[in-house]
Amino acid sequence: MHDIKAIRDDPERYVRGWSARGVSGSAELVGQLLTQDAALRATQTALQDAQARRNELSKLIGQAKGRKDEAEAQRLMAEVDRLKDQIAERFESEGKTGADLKRTLEALPNLAADDVPVGPDEDANVELRRWGRPFAIDNPKDHVDLGEALGMMDFEAAARMSGARFVALKGQLARLERALGQFMLDLQTAEHGYTEISPPLLVRSEAVFGVGQLPKFAEDLFHTTDDRWLIPTAEVSLTNLVREEITPDEKLPLRFTALTPCFRSEAGASGRDTRGMIRQHQFHKVELVSITTPEQSDDEHERMVDCAEAVLRRLELPFRTMLLCTGDMGFSARKTYDLEVWLPSQGRYREISSCSNCGDFQARRMDARCKAAGAKGSRFAHTLNGSGLAVGRTLVAILENYQDEQGRIAIPQALHGYMRGQSHIERVQ
Repeated sequence: MHDIKAIRDDPERYVRGWSARGVSGSAELVGQLLTQDAALRATQTALQDAQARRNELSKLIGQAKGRKDEAEAQRLMAEVDRLKDQIAERFESEGKTGADLKRTLEALPNLAADDVPVGPDEDANVELRRWGRPFAIDNPKDHVDLGEALGMMDFEAAARMSGARFVALKGQLARLERALGQFMLDLQTAEHGYTEISPPLLVRSEAVFGVGQLPKFAEDLFHTTDDRWLIPTAEVSLTNLVREEITPDEKLPLRFTALTPCFRSEAGASGRDTRGMIRQHQFHKVELVSITTPEQSDDEHERMVDCAEAVLRRLELPFRTMLLCTGDMGFSARKTYDLEVWLPSQGRYREISSCSNCGDFQARRMDARCKAAGAKGSRFAHTLNGSGLAVGRTLVAILENYQDEQGRIAIPQALHGYMRGQSHIERVQ
């Protein structure tokens, strides 16, 4: 959410910022916002004037009655009656005008940070670094062929009960998925200082609105009959832990992590990645969320990316780190780094984590504030979120990168303790 006062003070900044983010007609949009803002302030002024006049008349009526001037008292009371109707009309107008302005503001994305490259789509993203060399595999099979050949990945059974974009993992692959989630969670809590949370998976509309998923992305979510939403990511639950709260600066940063199922309708991904586990309606993910002061958020962002990269380094999976351009960032982000893991079957890197600094954008929607010791007032906190990592996509990367010619899958050394010392996954005869 944006501060209308900031738009009023520097409208050109928002014209440039929204244009860079692909918002069409940004100049006209800013003009509309300023018009709505002026109308709201005029309505508020008229309402305040009418209320002040009513209060003044109430005193004058008392004085007239004190003088036994009944005629003057009646005249003043008649004016009060007329003012009551005006006040009611102006109060209604204020509510409607304010709601119109709020609807316009809440549909607009965050502005990008100054060092974010400007571009329309992923082709303008900037590669920052690479880690590891892609595995040399002759004629690599994709994860679907590998999993089905092992007899441990069943898309047909999942489709019979749930439809497309679901999978049933069995035996050793089910255990490997569980091991991955536990490994990631242990790494982020024991070594990186995140506090583990077991959050709600069903949340109210206010919580989803708070992180910027509503109203714009309602079609990508699953909605229940009692007006709750299945979380598309634990970012929703973890970030909302501080909604409508004022956190002392000395307690920040707060760092939360959770391993949860995530649910997405993928309405906007029709026809993309329909094969396999890359894009599903239900998947597990370890989420990282930080709540910081405005001064801490840039450093915290770099730290969060390193925490996510550490998972891939421990698993010895080749990856690259990308800085996203203005046209490829998420709605709430002011700056985003993507981690992309190498998939041999596709011969390219694919996203496995996205780490974003949202500045005060989400905090304004949630009224999440922080306050320095001794300060008179509070200010909006900064929020950050990232994947540490998407478990299903990490499983895919391990299957493809650690396959051998016999279809066996070597288990990364970091997971041996979670797999009871097992070193390979192979078909059970």
